[in-house]
Amino acid sequence: MGELTDRVVIVTGATVHLGRAYVSALAERGASVVVADLSGSAAVAGEIRRAGGTAIGVDIDLREPRSLETMAERAWTEFGAVHALVNNAGYFRTMFRGPFESIPDDDWDRCFEINVKGTWYAIRAVVPWLRRCGGGSIVNISSATAFKGLGNVVHYAAAKAAITGMTRSLARELGADGIRVNAVAPDYVPDDDLHNRSPAAGDRAVANRCLARKQTAEDLVGSVAYLVGAGSAFVTGQTLHVNGGSYFG
Repeated sequence: MGELTDRVVIVTGATVHLGRAYVSALAERGASVVVADLSGSAAVAGEIRRAGGTAIGVDIDLREPRSLETMAERAWTEFGAVHALVNNAGYFRTMFRGPFESIPDDDWDRCFEINVKGTWYAIRAVVPWLRRCGGGSIVNISSATAFKGLGNVVHYAAAKAAITGMTRSLARELGADGIRVNAVAPDYVPDDDLHNRSPAAGDRAVANRCLARKQTAEDLVGSVAYLVGAGSAFVTGQTLHVNGGSYFG
């Protein structure tokens, strides 16, 4: 029996990079997972099933509240429960990078629309089903960028800081429902594409860590599984920094 057996967990942004690692790890630990992303969700869910896990795929658009409501409804219809939501989906890869005064208005708006408003939409869609189950867990993915600052991505840092504030406020608001709300803040976790485009950024991140090595998706999955599971039953309103001891000064 896995540590998350009998748990139903929705993961957004679950088809690539960190999200794919989260959903695979949760399934390996016994959870029934809902793979939710803009596209490709059915294929990833199929891979999980072929590996012996339990999963369904749902295509979503964080800018469309109805698609997130459908996601939650599908989870309930397929599995008869919803116990947790991992808000991983966000806007980063194609985001503008440059001095703050050069950030295009539409890119600033898109960053907040997807990272902040999309997270709010997902929580709003899933909370009624968590309440029906008597409580549950919400895990928001923030970023070390929101805490240590990083030039040329001010809009991203601000959006991830908003996620942290949302996490603490919702923990207050939803505690009476038995719903815990926490966040995980990774440092720079490059996949091959990001590393090839910006190897210097990866080198700087490694140099600033107590554990001076590249951070990988596998470094994060245990923390997400912990916050989803029963072992964190009295943990809420917290941001768990998983960054190898990255320097914040």
